[in-house]
Amino acid sequence: MSGRGARWGLIAATVGTLVFIYFPLAVVIAYAFNSSGSTSWPPAGFSLRWVDAALANTGLRDAFVTSVAIAFGASAVALVLGSLAAVAVARYRFFGRQAISFVVVFPIALPGIVTGMALSTTFATTGLPLGLLAIVIGHATFCVVLVYNNVVARMRRVSRSLEEASSDLGADTWQTFRRVTFPTVRSAMLAGALLAFALSFDEVIVTIFTAGGVQTLPIWIFRSFRLANQVALVNVAGLAAILLSVVPVYFASRLTSDTGAVARG
Repeated sequence: MSGRGARWGLIAATVGTLVFIYFPLAVVIAYAFNSSGSTSWPPAGFSLRWVDAALANTGLRDAFVTSVAIAFGASAVALVLGSLAAVAVARYRFFGRQAISFVVVFPIALPGIVTGMALSTTFATTGLPLGLLAIVIGHATFCVVLVYNNVVARMRRVSRSLEEASSDLGADTWQTFRRVTFPTVRSAMLAGALLAFALSFDEVIVTIFTAGGVQTLPIWIFRSFRLANQVALVNVAGLAAILLSVVPVYFASRLTSDTGAVARG
């Protein structure tokens, strides 16, 4: 195959891959603005009536706000725990240090249904009621991975000489962290938190096991998907979920473009 033929073949393969991945999402977006409110193709016409209806739907609106609140809570917990674990692994030597990365990353590799069962059983054993707090804790267990991966990758790229120089000049551990370490990793921390937010916002399996009576946006979509009179609103809710996932992932990828640490695993 000639060089030009290979080039066009790779371009065609790339376009085909993107269509394969994103065409279903494009269909959901198209149906969200379908004037007929049905899932028949092609759409009957463009309309914002279902967006207005979704904004006026109390159940959908409350579920959206609940999902955002949970995502913020899980991201905050993951930011603290993931950053501390990354600093410990990247800057200190201790027994079991080499196994920490595997132990921290492992929860995100577990099937969601197994994680949900384990969390539900643990909460029942300890007496912690299912609900908002249980969901936040459950989401944080796998969101920690995203913060940890980004921060530890950044710290491994930054020389320890700056921190050692700070200590030699009389700065204590906190001053060194605040003035030297933190400025070098804060963008990676923010990127990890953004990815954690996106992952927590659309998590459904673990949420089902820990929600109790709380209804998040993914649960609302899951329960309403098979109701004929809710199809149009489900498409709008899907559009909102797509947008609230794309935005943080985009900014996270920009913040970590020099580390390549955005990957989940």
